[in-house]
Amino acid sequence: MARAVTTNRKIITTAVAWTIALILFFPIFWTILTSFKTEAQAINDPPLFFNFDWTLENYAVVQERSDYMKFLWNSIIIAGGSTILGILIAIPAAWSMAFVPSVRTKDILLWMLSTKMLPAVGVLYPISLIFVEFNLLDTRLGLIVVLMLINLPIIVWMLYTYFREIPGEILEAARMDGATLRDEILYVLTPMAVPGIASTLLLNFILAWNEAFWTLNLTAANAAPLTAFIASYSSPEGLFFAKLSAASTMAIAPILILGWFSQKQLVRGLTFGAVK
Repeated sequence: MARAVTTNRKIITTAVAWTIALILFFPIFWTILTSFKTEAQAINDPPLFFNFDWTLENYAVVQERSDYMKFLWNSIIIAGGSTILGILIAIPAAWSMAFVPSVRTKDILLWMLSTKMLPAVGVLYPISLIFVEFNLLDTRLGLIVVLMLINLPIIVWMLYTYFREIPGEILEAARMDGATLRDEILYVLTPMAVPGIASTLLLNFILAWNEAFWTLNLTAANAAPLTAFIASYSSPEGLFFAKLSAASTMAIAPILILGWFSQKQLVRGLTFGAVK
């Protein structure tokens, strides 16, 4: 029988959870709050919370100085393109590892995961040479390919985990009914793994959206995403905290909105998948 949970334990657990959530959210809250201050108020000691003159000047300056929509569009294309491309490659790879494993499957999975331990700077020079050779520097296509390769081990691992939960007998039944390999993946496996694919898409979109190292080193102006947009407000003259906070708020706003609207749909999908 399930162990009864006392009221005091519920209260303590809830309080701890809210405390951790507030601690994690506080940097975002402080960034948004600072974006409405002047530069003098942003570095005031002691810090000002709500008792300051609110202003939208920083947003006006940021919009006047930078083409925000261009950076936003680049981020959407790069993050979305790398995620979709990674999913298209990872689904067949995860299918083969989950349902047609070999003696080296586990070794391959561990090797793929081990590539995430390699410092990015260790392969920056060879990748830069490749980009120069194929004219991919400062292009969306180049960043899409690089970010896809960086996140591909995570995509494969996540999909492999979800696919392992699907009974192999269902796929065998589809084969007996005459389904080809393509039909098996598209019309049998993929619909059953929709919750897992959705959560994988969301996580890897966020990872690609937040990637800064490669976007700063492989772009200049044409393909620069929002990470480069934020970095442009750190100048040799000093850190303009208020304007930097405004730029950061404008950069994280789309992902916060996406998370807000996708939260309920993702939870519903995962719940439906678990019940099913």
